Amino acid sequence: MKGYLLLEDGLIFEGTLFGCETETVGEVVFNTGMTGYEEIITDPSYYGQIVILTYPLIGNYGISHEDEQSRGPKIKGLVCREFVEDYSNWRGKDNLSDYLNNNKIVGIQGIDTRALVKHIRDKGTMIGKIVSETLYDVNKADVFEGLEEGVDILKAVTTPDAYDLGKGDLKVAVLDFGIKRNILDSLVLRNLNVRVFPAFTSVENIMAYAPDGIFLSNGPGNPEDYVEVIENVKTLLDLKPVFGICLGHQLISLALGAKTEKLKFGHRGSNHPVKDLVNDKIVITSQNHGYVVVDESLKDKPVTVTHLNLNDRSIEGLKHNELPIFSVQYHPEASPGPGDSSYLFDEFIRMMKEAE
Repeated sequence: MKGYLLLEDGLIFEGTLFGCETETVGEVVFNTGMTGYEEIITDPSYYGQIVILTYPLIGNYGISHEDEQSRGPKIKGLVCREFVEDYSNWRGKDNLSDYLNNNKIVGIQGIDTRALVKHIRDKGTMIGKIVSETLYDVNKADVFEGLEEGVDILKAVTTPDAYDLGKGDLKVAVLDFGIKRNILDSLVLRNLNVRVFPAFTSVENIMAYAPDGIFLSNGPGNPEDYVEVIENVKTLLDLKPVFGICLGHQLISLALGAKTEKLKFGHRGSNHPVKDLVNDKIVITSQNHGYVVVDESLKDKPVTVTHLNLNDRSIEGLKHNELPIFSVQYHPEASPGPGDSSYLFDEFIRMMKEAE
């Protein structure tokens, strides 16, 4: 069926629908990764977003389910140049269109993704809508409504109840703001005893677990909206070693009195170069975020910048000058992406052992 991607600034792209032929509204963002569409689709950090995949051929290796980063897709819609229905890969179990249809997610193909991404890079991230030709009325004004905001986003992606994973001598309390499965796997594979808590768990309930360290996960939304969580993080920073990634990095910064701001079009992909200032090396990173810590807001704060994005010089990592606290803006667990920064999980373990 013919369909349209409508942007809030009035630009219209025509294509063909696949997946579930329904209407959807979301923030339109793009990811530059060449592979990993299943991980991208199921990453809770993309909750509420319509994702453009810049690699031109999508679906060619199917869906394996082993690569899912959460319980099913979290995106609102998928945009690509060409969708491949007849996948070819020994791990494939479903084709992408059936997978999206079973999860009531709409996709649109036949879009000039290069022109679309260039437009977003010039104009900035904006709201968009995917609609079928049967529902689109050229004589009616387009309505871009139905977006969730604030704590509603966090409530939609966090676990409803605490649960345990792994076995080991060290205990890690994980605050789930929309955590990816491979982050948990990275902790469990290092013989850690992990308990995953809902995002709004009180400090008292977290500390009743008697953790050796606190892990703050990735997640969607504007970090400044999560006032209650920031207050909890502010208390936790004084109690135990803390490691944060992506949203967790931003929440640590806000708890220390810094500020965050929205990027024009975000960092999303698996090939972003970052300078590790501590070890004096370049790492290629997997990224998925629309907000960053404001450099100027860190002045007079007790932190040191440890990582810089080499594309735009934005802050990619921080370390507290006195307390056992560090964070990175990118995803050291990858999925998809390179494993250049997996050593950060080992650094977290070293920090916890030193604090014993």
